[in-house]
Amino acid sequence: MANSRSGETVTERVVRVLETFNADRTVQTAAEIGRRAMLPPSTAHRMVAELVECGLLDRDEEQRVRLGMRLWELALRGSRALRLRQAALPFMERVQARLREHTQLAVLENDETLFIERLSHGRAGANITRIAGRLPLHASSSGLVLLAHGPEELRERILMGRLEAVSPETVTDPKQLRRLLARIRHDGVVVAPGTIETVSTGVAVPVRGGRGEVIAALSVVLPRDTPTGGAVKELRAAAAGISTAIAAQS
Repeated sequence: MANSRSGETVTERVVRVLETFNADRTVQTAAEIGRRAMLPPSTAHRMVAELVECGLLDRDEEQRVRLGMRLWELALRGSRALRLRQAALPFMERVQARLREHTQLAVLENDETLFIERLSHGRAGANITRIAGRLPLHASSSGLVLLAHGPEELRERILMGRLEAVSPETVTDPKQLRRLLARIRHDGVVVAPGTIETVSTGVAVPVRGGRGEVIAALSVVLPRDTPTGGAVKELRAAAAGISTAIAAQS
């Protein structure tokens, strides 16, 4: 697509507009979108109008803007995340029925943990993750699994970067984190108490694709003092089932 005077393509500007929305900011005005996307007001209003016209954004009677159903429809057509969720859901439901806590499925996306499915029980404990939510790779049980089994260059990039603490118990020392990742690769599981919230323990295992590569992490979030042996057993069985279902899709 043609570049703007600033050298950006139209596609880059559209992505910036869409990225102004998140789980906590679902409705905005065109002016707010322009400010957050760092676009001139006239450009922001024009782009919002065009995206509304093609259905990628919706505008309500008060002229507030939200993501459009057309965007959701397009995102689901044949996406890798959709196929993975379809394969995983029956096994996640089994884990959820037996543990009655939070059961989550996450993938690696742009050096972050992206949660693509979550099942929760009404009386489950604390959990800050949500579908389409992101967390740093070093700061959740799912992220630790994805980081441990990811490419070497990814690990080095994360280890050399800024490791921010999400909770007082988040591992932020590179040497300690490197040892933890090696242990995860060896054990095939991580039990991470207090990594995100001090009252919870995250337990996660890898989900492998047809060639044995890790394509996702399956996790549960338990109250801090809950024994984890049963959860590990359930997660490993579910991860194996998901891998078999994915192989059958090929």
